Amino acid sequence: AREINRMQKVLEGANIKLASVTTDILGKSSRAMIEAIINGEEDPAILSELAQKRLKNKKEELKKALNGLIGPHQRLMLKTQLAHIDFLDEQIALLDEEIKRRMLPFEEDLERLDTIPGVGRRTAEHIMAEIGTNMDQFPSAAHLCSWAGVAPGNNESAGKRKSGRTRKGNEKLRSVLVEAARAAAHTKDTYLSAQYHRIAARRGANRAAVAVAHSILTIVYYLLKRKERYNELGVNYYEERKKEIIVKQSIKKLEALGLKVTVEDTA
Repeated sequence: AREINRMQKVLEGANIKLASVTTDILGKSSRAMIEAIINGEEDPAILSELAQKRLKNKKEELKKALNGLIGPHQRLMLKTQLAHIDFLDEQIALLDEEIKRRMLPFEEDLERLDTIPGVGRRTAEHIMAEIGTNMDQFPSAAHLCSWAGVAPGNNESAGKRKSGRTRKGNEKLRSVLVEAARAAAHTKDTYLSAQYHRIAARRGANRAAVAVAHSILTIVYYLLKRKERYNELGVNYYEERKKEIIVKQSIKKLEALGLKVTVEDTA
């Protein structure tokens, strides 16, 4: 990603604003244009003809974006950076294959974690690399969350809670869980997405991400311990559960006053 950013700076230094037209400067069309520039092509009209699929509709914008002044130094830099990016892609592919080979004994557990919204294959691999598959080493899900650094702090003095900041934990695991939480926030009709947006509205996006990361790790704990797949609770689960709690508390208070209560659902 850093190498791609460097390549973009070289292009912008030559007044080529390819990133303003296309979201991926190394997409099929963009790469063809960059390779043509490296090989000496300077005519914006010819370069814009290399656009494919939906980018063909932006040829006029491409002509303006590709109208720059590029010299031998920039071409050399672009050629070197592109070769480096290709090398890195090859190395990533090799490492992915090695990770896949080493993870074969844990395929069933990986598939379980992959069912959690926001948790993809690579995230599942990362989580398992940090915590393993044997959840007996953690007395409870709360212990695991505390160890990972996604559990709320417990700073109390004279009965007053001073801070709820999370404790320091496993930074790599915490980082990947927060990333998964942000991904879960974009899923549709899921409990985790509803939880994120509910908390974000009151406490902000960062606290919401940590709270959902806590939920994801709790789910991971129980899926690995019980050898189950994720069961989606639905977007209205929290509201329904809250309703039941309010009803039970209200009945308890009324019964404490010596009243007999009968509850009927009007829906």
